[in-house]
Amino acid sequence: MARIGNQKKKGFVKPITVKKQTNVDHVTGEKIPKSFVFSRGKLPGPLRQLQMDLRKLMLPYTALNLKEKKRNNLKDYLNVAGPMGVTHFLILSKTESAPYLRVARTPQGPTLTFKIHEYSLAVDIAQSQLRPRCPKDLFKNPPLIVLSGFGTGDQHLKLTTIMFQNIFPAIDINTVKLASCQRIVLLNYNKDTKLIDFRHYSIRLQPVGVTRRLRKFVQNHQVPDLRSLQDVSDFVTKAGYGSESEADDEAATVTLASDLGRVNQASTKSAVKLQEIGPRLTLQLIKVEEGLCSGGIIFSEYGSEKKQENKSDRKKDQDNTGSDDEDEGEDESEGQEVDE
Repeated sequence: MARIGNQKKKGFVKPITVKKQTNVDHVTGEKIPKSFVFSRGKLPGPLRQLQMDLRKLMLPYTALNLKEKKRNNLKDYLNVAGPMGVTHFLILSKTESAPYLRVARTPQGPTLTFKIHEYSLAVDIAQSQLRPRCPKDLFKNPPLIVLSGFGTGDQHLKLTTIMFQNIFPAIDINTVKLASCQRIVLLNYNKDTKLIDFRHYSIRLQPVGVTRRLRKFVQNHQVPDLRSLQDVSDFVTKAGYGSESEADDEAATVTLASDLGRVNQASTKSAVKLQEIGPRLTLQLIKVEEGLCSGGIIFSEYGSEKKQENKSDRKKDQDNTGSDDEDEGEDESEGQEVDE
């Protein structure tokens, strides 16, 4: 008789499930905006670092480790953007005169071209601060966006407002969690200089009337050093050991609707503190194109290209109207001959 070998029973293996990011915004019902940050042409070292800072700023809905090759063109990025749900491109480039930043909506535009007058990297800003702040979960949620000075009624400024508002997910003030609001991007337009100040801050809340010692004691869960004190009450009431920043301003205080951490409790007043984390940019809008880095020019700061297009459009309109008039005249003459 044939021997039957010992057959081991295979146990049930549960498939590994990977949590995917939601692609639909619960506020607007549309796709969550995602972005690619890449360069066109060769960039010097500081601009390469600026590119990485912009990628961190656009987290979590961006490709932080996007690999670029010299042979890649704009069409290659566009082919990948569709399946991945990418809605915006941020493109850095450098010429002999100045660096430029283009912000484009995929797949059909428009495209805003900004000239970078000045910029500071996140590393430089952190080195200039006494206590730089960068928690681990700071880039877990997208930043808030605040625009100032863009309400002048000009068409190119309206397009700039719409572009930057749609580059980040929308929020619902009734359902948003305070813990998710940790960063903010501020854009201020100066109508006199026509420059845009681009700033990136972290948001933190501090309870009003609580010294820095008590906040550290509650947050760190560490036994304080009381050797130099006569009594425990001195640790709480010691004068001259308040906040490291300026005094709490009433205009910068809010009443929390829910608990936020161990220090900030609901129904209590907390001071809103903004600390810059970079990058810092000074931009000037110089051109707006209808398509994706191509097409008709809606706005040009220098005006020459727009004037040429307007002249060509007027000539075409005049030619078309002239031909229409001639056709109408011929039709009328033919009608008269038929009547006769």
